[in-house]
Amino acid sequence: MQTELPHGDGDPCRLPSAGHVLSVAELNRLARQTLESRFPLLWVGGELSNLTRAPSGHLYFTLKDAQAQVRCTMWRNRAQLLPFRPENGMRVEARALVTLYEVRGDFQLGIEALRQAGVGNLFETFVRLKDRLAGEGLFDAALKRALPRYPRRLGVVTSPAAAAWHDVLATLRRRAPHLEVVLYPAPVQGEAARTRLAEAVRVASARAATDGIDLLLLVRGGGGIEDLWAFNDENLARAIRACPVPVVSGIGHETDFTIADFAADLRAATPTGAAELASAGYHEACARLTSLGRTLSAALHYRLDTLAQRLDRAALRLVHPRERLAVAHERTARLGVRLAAAMSRRLERLHARNEQLCLRLEARRPDIDREAERCARLANRLVLAADRLIDRQSARLEGLAAHLQHLAPHAVLARGYSITRDAQGHILRTSAGVGSGEKVSVELATGRLHATVNSTDA
Repeated sequence: MQTELPHGDGDPCRLPSAGHVLSVAELNRLARQTLESRFPLLWVGGELSNLTRAPSGHLYFTLKDAQAQVRCTMWRNRAQLLPFRPENGMRVEARALVTLYEVRGDFQLGIEALRQAGVGNLFETFVRLKDRLAGEGLFDAALKRALPRYPRRLGVVTSPAAAAWHDVLATLRRRAPHLEVVLYPAPVQGEAARTRLAEAVRVASARAATDGIDLLLLVRGGGGIEDLWAFNDENLARAIRACPVPVVSGIGHETDFTIADFAADLRAATPTGAAELASAGYHEACARLTSLGRTLSAALHYRLDTLAQRLDRAALRLVHPRERLAVAHERTARLGVRLAAAMSRRLERLHARNEQLCLRLEARRPDIDREAERCARLANRLVLAADRLIDRQSARLEGLAAHLQHLAPHAVLARGYSITRDAQGHILRTSAGVGSGEKVSVELATGRLHATVNSTDA
């Protein structure tokens, strides 16, 4: 026998009989259907906490008030329409569907819309304290101290039962297993945590020199704003600033910020991140040493390979002295044979050239008797030719002398001619230009006449 429950839309939701056995999945499905059918869309007011933005774009958070809290889910298609960015501590009003997540059996609200209703009391207190301490200069960047690159001993303020303590130890074992750690225990949640955390930091400050610590970590795992509220204490912030060694905070998750984070010399996103910052120098040194080791090993192998090759080449060149002497003797013998052959060929070439030159010299040797006879004939011919030339030249000279004598001026004058000259001694060839009364001289074959011109005829 079954009982029917009406759906919100009028469809019946059948419940099983008392004797029927349900699976867990069936039970959760019936519970979800019952909740969704009995509760319409409604508005719920509260304060945001434990807000998470998934990579898919969905929002997961807790909506709470002073007495209770409820888990909420807002899908991406709804979250991307929000006109503001939700943050932890905000007071909001959510239009929600009451439902149950069947896979885990979690009661939750499916958020359809979200609107701001003001900032939560805790968040407002946090903002006021942060602004006041910042105004005092407690968070100034000039006050921040650099972390030691190679800390000798590390101090940690946290609860020994907290997951953060185990995360720090696991990280240090992995990155710097030789680094010693001193725990200054203190609760990290609850009413007593505020004073106990500040007291633990002061104890660490007082014992820093004795314990030999040169870096202090303040760590705690994630949680909502109320879970981390012990780290928003003014006394804790002032104790951090008064600490003689640098302080690294690693509180909550990456999106969580506390007053202790602002007061610390350096903030890490998580406790693991704080341990990584503290061991960064050793980790980098290990990585550097590993790299240098690989480089040195490669260089040594290369050097050994090179020397081995040189040794092999030297071994090939290294022979016994007797063998070297035998090789040298054989080489000397070959060179002697080559030298003898070369000398023989050289002598043969010189002998042949000498014979050739002798033949050429013999061919060029003169015949003295023949040349003497030839010289005698040439001498006789020279005498005869000279006599004939002298005769010819003598006859030619006599003819030229006779001709010259015939053409000589005295010979002409001897035939009755004369030469007339004016007063200046110029020979007159015509009467033109000679006036009456001018003096002239007349040269004869024998003697000279001086006369005066009485008249001229053309």
